[in-house]
Amino acid sequence: MLNLVTANQEESQALTSLLDDIARNGARKMLLEALEQEVAEYTTRHKQERDEGGRALVVRNGKGKARKVTVGSGTLDVRAPRVNDRREGEQFTSKILPPYLRKSANVETLLPILYLKGLSTSDFKSALTCILGEGASGLSASSITSLKKSWEKEFEEWKLSTITDRFVYLWADGVNVKVRLGEDKKLCLLVIMGVNENGEKKLLAVEPGYRESKDSWSFVLRDLMKRGLTPPLLAVGDGALGFWAAIGDVMPKIKQQRCWFHKMGNVLNELPKRLQPKATEMMREMMRANSSTDAGAALKDFKAAFGAKHDKAVNLLEKDWPELTAYFKFPGMHWKSIRTTNPIESTFATVKLRTKVTKGAGSPKAASTMAFKLMLEAEKKWNRIRGYQDIELLLSGVEYKDGIVVTKDSHRQAVA
Repeated sequence: MLNLVTANQEESQALTSLLDDIARNGARKMLLEALEQEVAEYTTRHKQERDEGGRALVVRNGKGKARKVTVGSGTLDVRAPRVNDRREGEQFTSKILPPYLRKSANVETLLPILYLKGLSTSDFKSALTCILGEGASGLSASSITSLKKSWEKEFEEWKLSTITDRFVYLWADGVNVKVRLGEDKKLCLLVIMGVNENGEKKLLAVEPGYRESKDSWSFVLRDLMKRGLTPPLLAVGDGALGFWAAIGDVMPKIKQQRCWFHKMGNVLNELPKRLQPKATEMMREMMRANSSTDAGAALKDFKAAFGAKHDKAVNLLEKDWPELTAYFKFPGMHWKSIRTTNPIESTFATVKLRTKVTKGAGSPKAASTMAFKLMLEAEKKWNRIRGYQDIELLLSGVEYKDGIVVTKDSHRQAVA
């Protein structure tokens, strides 16, 4: 029975290898056919052009030297057809396989993706050999060194770029990552994302700071304003005092929204485990209430249930209640996005994966650059905020109450 399993495994491996060979040979055949057609079209287009002796100026000229080209199906040995173009100032250049090309654009992007997603540089050779075959070239770990230098330059240029969009919301969070070099083994990256007037989520800042101090956050916020940022309408963050103190100085008119998930975690820490499931359910009821009145009623119920013996938990909710419920003054479709700092938290999971694999980034500069590149890649897949159509009304000064536009009629009813 054991021999049968081994035979099946060998047969399966042989079939897999055969499939890879078929794919590579098919790709090579298609590439050669395309190159032949490209050359044929070029020579046919210029066949009427002759020299004084009546000889054609543009003719085929055999084939070039063999070279290895790495594409998605593997590494191919190719000898591209050549053209002898004797016209003055003219030269044939293949658009399909330009000179010195060694890998396709899709394969070129494979390297940073594998690195950024967590593959250690020491594992690149074995991983890429399995994917692209033994002949894969130009995809070594040393290529990552060059890439990282280009990313550092890109990061520095990005930090100086002008902000032209108008933003309505900001999310801010300080995220700790491990570093291997230097005295401090942990680095606090100050990250800011925003929602612009079109409802698009954009990365605005990734800056190493001294923990989450007021001075560090003030530097980031002032730098954003120097680059052209107009203070948004609402900032969303956790309970970090440094950020809110900085916001109060740099952008005093902005409304403040505390992150519900962070607050819920802090409250649960003040309660025994046996009470935490009930407390979690009650706090979610507050967070998901349809109106500020309903949320206030849920808070009273929470206080009645836990206030007698666990007043610290209740006080944590009550002291930040205006900031926890600021979202009620914004469109209801936006509530899910602006009640928490989840957009940053979820995006930064990839950064934490990368540093876990490598036992931390090499240096603070490397950590900042890697976080920037990962988040910039993630930005391409971020969806627009739900209900983005309401942003135009917000920026024009329209007021909202409990997620609904405050009309003149509602003002009259409130006065009555």
